[in-house]
Amino acid sequence: MKKIIEVEHLRKVYGATVAVDDVSFEVVEGEIFGLLGPNGAGKTTTVECLQGLRRPDAGKLRVLGLDPQSDGRELRRRIGSQLQDSALPDRMRVWEALDLFSSFMPNSPDWRITMDQWGLTEKRRSSLSRLSGGQRQRLFVALALANNPKVIFLDEMTSGLDPAARHTAWDLIRAIRDRGTTVVMVTHFMDEAERLCDRLGIVDSGRLTALDTPQGLISTYAGQVRVVFSTEHADLSWLQGVPHVSRVNRHGPRVEVEGTGPVLARVAAALVERGVVPTDLRLEQPSLEDVFLSITGHTIQD
Repeated sequence: MKKIIEVEHLRKVYGATVAVDDVSFEVVEGEIFGLLGPNGAGKTTTVECLQGLRRPDAGKLRVLGLDPQSDGRELRRRIGSQLQDSALPDRMRVWEALDLFSSFMPNSPDWRITMDQWGLTEKRRSSLSRLSGGQRQRLFVALALANNPKVIFLDEMTSGLDPAARHTAWDLIRAIRDRGTTVVMVTHFMDEAERLCDRLGIVDSGRLTALDTPQGLISTYAGQVRVVFSTEHADLSWLQGVPHVSRVNRHGPRVEVEGTGPVLARVAAALVERGVVPTDLRLEQPSLEDVFLSITGHTIQD
């Protein structure tokens, strides 16, 4: 796969605060790459360095083969950016914003087509102050795509949105990738990272502590899966001898069987063989929350 972004030993310091501490990673063409971590972890500083908005104190950066500092003007013609704090005049209308941004870009696609693609045509004459949170986000993403970028940076795109608007934003992110644009997104939402990202870097206290696919991180760091069901059968000690089972816990009628690999199939077959057929048998997978806690020793909210 072609490397679109290369980060080697990035470091950024503000006074006595080390915001980014020796961070290295790569992003390949056509993926959704995420940086997951709490507020203040260094995620935004990292992507701002990649866009040439901040000067790193150390490290080597390449985006589309360009140095964000020495090639900043050329780079910004080829990337899109939805910043954490984006703002336009409240009285500006949707069509005016799209027309203005397109006028800056010599190879910009027709802004009317972009407006229609992002579901803004009915709101074309509305001012920004009259848009909902989800509609504003769609507009800012459409503006970030005004130059038909090869890479787009999305910083906390869904922060402050209601659940319905967040799901709409997720669809937008997938649509961006499907049109051939590489996506780099910053988030502190576990469910968002797990559902959207092809690969994911966990950032904590300025350091990149783990990097893999969401499922790869879960498999490596989150431990075992649990098979959960309810039954009134008293003696289930024999479950401890089922292949792939490591532990059996019981809390009244609720039974939790911890294990690895095809433990669900093994436990289900063993239960049926013994005449135990629970109606609520299910598999509970570890989550990215479990991963983050395992790696950092604290939750993302702490």
